Formats: sequence, C-alpha cells, structure tokens
Amino acid sequence: MDRSFFRPLGRTGSSVHPLGFGSYRIGEGNDLQEAALRSYLDRGGNLIDTSANYTDGQSERLIGRVIKDYPRDGLILVTKGGYIQGQNMALAKSRSFPEVVAYADGLWHCIHPEFLETQIRLSAERLQVGTIDIYLLHNPEYYLTQIAHHGKISAADHDEFYRRIREAFRFLEEKVRTGRIRWYGISSNHYGLPASDQTATSVARCLAVAREVADEPHFSVVQLPMNLFESGGALEANNEGQTVLEFCRSNGIGVLVNRPLNAFSKNQMIRLADFIKPGFPPPGPEAIRSLLQPLRRHEERFSKLFTGSKESDVGTADMLEQIIPQLQSPAHLEQAVGPYIIEPVKNWLSSAQEEFGRRPEWNGWQKEFVELINGLFEEISRYLASLQQGASDAVRRRLIEAGYPASTETLSQMAIRVLLSLPGLSCVLVGMRRTEYVQDLMDLPSTPPMPGEEILHRFKTSQ
Repeated sequence: MDRSFFRPLGRTGSSVHPLGFGSYRIGEGNDLQEAALRSYLDRGGNLIDTSANYTDGQSERLIGRVIKDYPRDGLILVTKGGYIQGQNMALAKSRSFPEVVAYADGLWHCIHPEFLETQIRLSAERLQVGTIDIYLLHNPEYYLTQIAHHGKISAADHDEFYRRIREAFRFLEEKVRTGRIRWYGISSNHYGLPASDQTATSVARCLAVAREVADEPHFSVVQLPMNLFESGGALEANNEGQTVLEFCRSNGIGVLVNRPLNAFSKNQMIRLADFIKPGFPPPGPEAIRSLLQPLRRHEERFSKLFTGSKESDVGTADMLEQIIPQLQSPAHLEQAVGPYIIEPVKNWLSSAQEEFGRRPEWNGWQKEFVELINGLFEEISRYLASLQQGASDAVRRRLIEAGYPASTETLSQMAIRVLLSLPGLSCVLVGMRRTEYVQDLMDLPSTPPMPGEEILHRFKTSQ
C-alpha cells in the first residue's frame, strides 16, 4: 500500500492517512455504515474518530467490533469525553460528579477527573481495546458559553476554565503512565474564533497549561471545525500572533479537522456537496411518491395479512407524504423525525404487537417494516438535500472565482482538496457513512496540492 502521502500526527510518532473516518452518526446495527467503515480501512485509511456520546456509545461499539478484523498496530483510534447525555446522564445523576456544567435540559458537560475516569473505562470497553491512542476533551468551552449566556466573561472565568483544563491534563498524564491512553488533546469548536471573542479557546494557552503539569507533556493533538466558510483555524492569528495551523506546526501538535462539508454561515447550515448533477433541476413531487412506494406496498401487505382489507390500515407512507413537502432540509427532517414520525410509529407498533404479536407472520412483517423506515430516512434526507443544489452551484462558482482551477470534481472533492493543501493540517475527518462517499474521496490525497490558504482567503473576502 502506498503510504507516501501519509502525514505525521504531531509529535506522536504516528503517520496518518490525510482523510480520517468521522463517526458522528454511525452506530451498531447499521450494515451500510459498517460497510463504509470497512471500505475505508480496506482502502488504506487508518484514523477513526469517535466519541462516547456519538449515538450514545453505539458508534464506539460498531468500531470496536469492526477493528478486530484489522491489525491493531496499523490503526489510530481517537475518542473523546465530556458530554453528559443519554446513558451518561443517568450515570451523572446517580454519581453527582464535581464541576458539572448544566448547559441545558438533557445536555450537561464535565471534564473533572472523576467523570473522565468513567468515560475512559467505558470507551475502552466499547472499543474493545486496552489502550486508546488519542483521547480528547470534547468541547470543554461549554463552561465559557454557559457564562456568556448570562453576561460578560471575566478574566477570572478564563482562569477557572484553564484551571479545569490543567486538572484534566494532570489526570490524563496519569492515564498515559498507566497505559490506558497514549496521547491526549482537546477538540474545541472555538479554537478558530478571533481572540477578541470572549468564548474563544487558545491552543497556545492549553499547551502552556500542559507544560505546567509535565516537563514533556503528552498534549499532542487538537481538533477543530474547518471548511470553506469557517476558516479561522487557517486564517485567524489568535495564538501568539499565529494561526492554529501555524502554532501547531511549530510546536509539534497534530491537527484534526472536523465538519469539512457541513458549514455554518449566517445562522444557516450549508452542505458542501452535490446532490444532483450541477445545473439540473431538483426532483419534483413524483420523486416522493417513488421513495414511498416500497413502504406503501408493505403496508398494504399488512392489511391483507392481518385485517383482510384491500386498503392500507397503517398509513405511515401517507403520513410521510404529507410531512415531506413541509420540510426544507435534512436538518428539518432531523427535527421532525422524533415527534412526528418515530413516536407515532412506535405507538402503532406497540398496539399492533399486542393485537397481532402471536401471529406467525407478525415478526417477519415487523422486521421488514422497521428496515424500510430506517432506509427511508436516509433516502428522504438525500431528497431534501437535492433541493439545495442551487446553493451548491453557487458555492462552486465562488470557489472557482477564488482561484480553484476549473474542474469536473464534485463539490465535496473540491472543498476537501482545499483543506488538504493547508500546511500543518494532519487529517481531515469526513463522515463517510456510505461506501460511495468513501469511493468519492479516498483518492484525493494523491492529487496535486494547490494554494489552499490563498483560496480560503479569497473565498472569505468574497462573502
């Protein structure tokens, strides 16, 4: 396998494929996502990024089961801790951990050593490994943003924030000594903000804190969002006069970039990808009917099997046909899924189970029904995304005006290729949840570099 384009991950001594497998929305039990992960590894990828809170631990479970089929010493596993949601919420309420940030209902945060101790143990169990390669504090800036919601952040607040970071680092150094982790760092959404932003986090100050804990600290990796619209990590001189990439490059810190294709701009999420062939019109209402046809036929089968009716007695396909035209994007779908789709379906399945559960045909029908529903969510998301192709075409035009060579590449390929050309960037994490996404991107590291910083700067100034 050609490893000539692999990059050093800071001072860890490891070399990484420039594209990492981001595992934010993958989970145990999804065959398509498992196939995508295996395709990534089979094509030479070697860095997998996950977190304890991704699909409430199911992301780590899937990864743990898959990597048993691959040489462990060839892989770099990155996971994170800090969020208190789902199973962790029940744990936190039973344990009363110190220094919890109760950010919102159902969303708490904590980086106190007592909580991190549980998180490292649980993550290692789910990943089925004795040692975690890279362990990251996951968005510790929740401490600052909560204060900002109630007023101005003071210098004392920042001092307390970095005191908490220091104590977490002291604990993580001990975990290195005992062999539970190899290296540690921080994933922060605020590393790329201007230094004037009161919630900005500083890689330079984090490194200074690490040096207070150990003469040769194992703080060696940071992670932050970066894309065409959010380019502060490459352009904002917020670390002793250097950008994040410049500072990390000069101090031996590896840089992982997340959200390369999901950009936030002007309070909107922009997906940097093509959904239909550029310039072609989006699909019409007939596409919705086509998507729903397999489910509708399956529901009609239920009526024939269990009620003797020729008409569907279920109605999920009809419900979706009414809801989908009211949605404008995949983000709207995610908001609607729980209250308007999942809950009604669960309630109906529960009552149907009571009435028909003893019938021999029920289990097979129910299993196929659930599989159809789960597959539909992905297809509906793709349909809704296709309605945004005009925005993708506009981004492509701006990118070419900013100096990107005229190309037949997909927009996702173009957006990531710009990032891969940035000096100091170790690995771009991409949510490759389908094998076609893996196929679309994995050859990019072997393409010639381009002036990434110049293109990002021109793209930014053209907004």
